[in-house]
Amino acid sequence: MALFNKPPLATKSLRVLGRLLGYPGTELLGNLSALSVALHDEHALSPQRLAELDTLMAALASAEPLDTEAAYVELFDRGRATSLHLFEHVHGDSRDRGPAMIDLAQTYEKAGMYLAEGEIPDYLPVVLEFTSTQPAHEAREFLGEMAHIFNAIFAALQQRGSAYASVLGALLELAGEKAQPVQIAAEEPIDAVWQEPIVFDGCSSKGQARPDQPQPIHIVPRAARARPSQGAQT
Repeated sequence: MALFNKPPLATKSLRVLGRLLGYPGTELLGNLSALSVALHDEHALSPQRLAELDTLMAALASAEPLDTEAAYVELFDRGRATSLHLFEHVHGDSRDRGPAMIDLAQTYEKAGMYLAEGEIPDYLPVVLEFTSTQPAHEAREFLGEMAHIFNAIFAALQQRGSAYASVLGALLELAGEKAQPVQIAAEEPIDAVWQEPIVFDGCSSKGQARPDQPQPIHIVPRAARARPSQGAQT
């Protein structure tokens, strides 16, 4: 059997993790039970990671929806350290980011996945949707190339005591990388929690790049038919 006909790596798990990193609107909150079942049925993650993800989903389900939405915006949209736009961690605000976006979108299109209007190619939930369509070997390699970014976001979420760190820990596990168990810290004063370090200060030692080595993101398109992302058009 040709490699491109093999089942993708952890297809359901990658898609669930992508959904969990998306905006916690009514649709997501109403499907948390189904997402948990999908994760457990696939058995792609360790029992410890599954328990951590169940804790996150239980917290999302029990909180007031408006509070959940506000907390999500504060966590992921107010600073670069926890940004879910991967090229912010690679290119920052440099001119290289635009061409990288175009190249990534073209990679999706070559694989048969077309983004809907307003979707950003380097947004991690979109990236995971694409990765879930790839054969196991290519998917694992791709996740491995992004592991240094996952580690940086994971560390930032751990520092903030966020249960969302469990999602990044799960991605690292699927990439074959080691990540610490998620430790939920006590709440810090809001000013301390959201204080940002100097942009890209010491990034090589903080997991955003390996020392003395550039970190472009490479996606190798295959001839396999890819499923469109949620909200995408084919």
